[in-house]
Amino acid sequence: MAILRTIGLALALGALPAAADVAVPLEPREGGIEILADAQQSIGRKSIYRGNVEFRSGGIVVTADEAEYDDETGELEARGDVHYRNLNGNEDLFAEKVAYDVREETGTFYETHGTVSSASQAGARILTTDNPFFIEGPLVTKAQNTYRVHDGTVTNCDPQSKWWTVRAPKTTIRPGDSATIHRGVFRLKGVPLLYVPVFKKSLERVPRKSGFLTPSIGNSSRFGAVLAQAYYWAINRSYDATVNGTIYTSRGFAAEASMRGRPTENSSFDAVFFGVEDRGPKQPNGERGDKQGGNSFTMSGVAALPGGFRAVADLRYLSSLEFRQAFTQTFEEAANSQVRSIGFITKNFSTYSINASLARDENFQTFQRGDTIVIRKLPSVEFNSHERRIVGGPAPIYLSFDSAFDLASRTQPEFQTRRFVQRGDLYPRLSSNFYWKGFHVTPTFGARLTGYGQRREEDGLSGRNLYRQSAEFGVDISPPALARIYNGPKWLGDKVKHVIEPRVRYRYRTGIDDFDAALLFDGRDLFHNTNEAEVSLTQRLFTKNQASGRTREILSLELWQRRYFDSDLGGAITAGRRNTVTTSLETTPFAFFDQARNYSPIAAALRTRPSDRWALEWRTDYDPLREKIVNSSVTADYQLFDNVLLGVGHNSVRSTPELSPASNQITNSLRYGGFNRRGWNFAVSSIYDYRQQVFVYAASQASYNTDCCGFGFEVRRFAIPTRSENQFRISLSIANVGSFGTLRPQERLF
Repeated sequence: MAILRTIGLALALGALPAAADVAVPLEPREGGIEILADAQQSIGRKSIYRGNVEFRSGGIVVTADEAEYDDETGELEARGDVHYRNLNGNEDLFAEKVAYDVREETGTFYETHGTVSSASQAGARILTTDNPFFIEGPLVTKAQNTYRVHDGTVTNCDPQSKWWTVRAPKTTIRPGDSATIHRGVFRLKGVPLLYVPVFKKSLERVPRKSGFLTPSIGNSSRFGAVLAQAYYWAINRSYDATVNGTIYTSRGFAAEASMRGRPTENSSFDAVFFGVEDRGPKQPNGERGDKQGGNSFTMSGVAALPGGFRAVADLRYLSSLEFRQAFTQTFEEAANSQVRSIGFITKNFSTYSINASLARDENFQTFQRGDTIVIRKLPSVEFNSHERRIVGGPAPIYLSFDSAFDLASRTQPEFQTRRFVQRGDLYPRLSSNFYWKGFHVTPTFGARLTGYGQRREEDGLSGRNLYRQSAEFGVDISPPALARIYNGPKWLGDKVKHVIEPRVRYRYRTGIDDFDAALLFDGRDLFHNTNEAEVSLTQRLFTKNQASGRTREILSLELWQRRYFDSDLGGAITAGRRNTVTTSLETTPFAFFDQARNYSPIAAALRTRPSDRWALEWRTDYDPLREKIVNSSVTADYQLFDNVLLGVGHNSVRSTPELSPASNQITNSLRYGGFNRRGWNFAVSSIYDYRQQVFVYAASQASYNTDCCGFGFEVRRFAIPTRSENQFRISLSIANVGSFGTLRPQERLF
């Protein structure tokens, strides 16, 4: 009977009209199925179609040369140039033959190639592409929303130029969910590079799936062979964690754990722990040097509390500066010797603010363990108000105040306060402002009362209380600005406006006759007597384009200097050492009081941006007492082309050793391209020390990105007291998948 049915089917096919006949219109079927073809023949429950067959069922569209459809079972068999599409997804497959069950949404595809999922994903440090995943294999099966490729290949490269492929006996793809490769072999330009027993990749737009991350394998002249493996745990929709273990064959084992969370809609936190169990660096004689291991911890978080309060935490711990410099991968972190932790609750209302905090500041003086200055405030409570008008009229009066109460302590080698030293501070001020013949005048009257539960004396610390009372008067005078408008050059603008803004400030404070008796915890303790005036002059250039009406500032030059009518600030200055006082901090970031003096350095700040492509900023201090420029800092950025950015900077400190160590460093950076740019990309960054005549830090990086992968190479140099090292790091980035190698995405120069 089977033979007779086959013969009958063949005869029926032979009796069908030729493709040139009039096409059969779309034929509605039960269940929303529609079929279009050049010719049709029905034999029992089966319908046979030939010539430009188009089958539609929901979002499924199948085109072929020939097709058979069983109305009873819902089975479709298509042959010849079969094209299968899912309009509700991203599946687009071509095959020689397809057997598809419309009702069960299952099917088998023979000699198949095409796409099954879009691969583009979010991520600032993930090489991305809009290419979907391309699959190819002799057999592909589909069950519901799952595709299995048997003995096939997967890539997201252009099929005409495949940079990489993965061939595996079985690959399971769930569009929009995940792709899993079993016993796959990764090939780069046909060369096998890596075997993966199981590899799973999320296909979600913002993926959050638990699993092992790509391993990192490399080599270091200081650490030996490096092998790192991390596991990502998506705990739930509000929390996730990552645990990473790294083996340094020459040094020891490192562990890193991080956790993120959003406990409520208005709260979040992020915590990271890093620790190294170090065996010590290997010496030329084969013995081990001092161990440099340690650990660090950081945690930041924020939360909105009832009643309009807001809680913020930024907690940091570091076991030693030597550990940081030995194992950090960034120069900025290695050069930072301060660790600050603070947690506070704050609320702002009207002109007032309430703050309560717990704080710990640790400053590492040297690499010796224990050589630190630790300042704690457990707790500190503040109640402040900015200017609040209490009297109106042409000369209004404003009230503002700062107040605080602390339980503080300070610990350092050979110096330690009590565990809790009470400190109270109240600083109310009355101010006004009025205009007189173009002059803007702002007088201020203030008083300050500060009390300490402990004090410094000549023979050390004393348990006696210290009370300081001071009164102050100040006035700020802004004379009328001078301005003139010129016809400007076309490269700047149609009009150029030159403005000169003079300003005079006077301050008088008295009552602090025992400056050295106060314990130093923060800036509140640096108040001193003074009788000073500051004169500043600011020049600005503005340009205007008449057509667009756009106005912008292209240059500003500000000069200022303070004159001290009380040369030793009421006894606050001790000759022969560095003195940190309020007036010096307000004038310049660099210390200049190592003796009594009647004037500060002349400070200058030049900022210019003639066009959107380049900018320059120069900050310098000229000290007439030493007849030279004592501090200088200049930075310049220039965007040569859309993808080329050049940056140069120079920092110089030339004051006396009592004030600050001498420094003379130049920094430069050059970047061409970007992280996701196709083709070649380059970046260079360095810090050169003229005094040591050495690059204390230098990094060069090159990458080449295709439409589906990227190759990176970096050379990095450290030359700091605890570390002299050359690093060579490489990476292979697979677009929308991840990176392999020792050059981590978060450490790239671009």
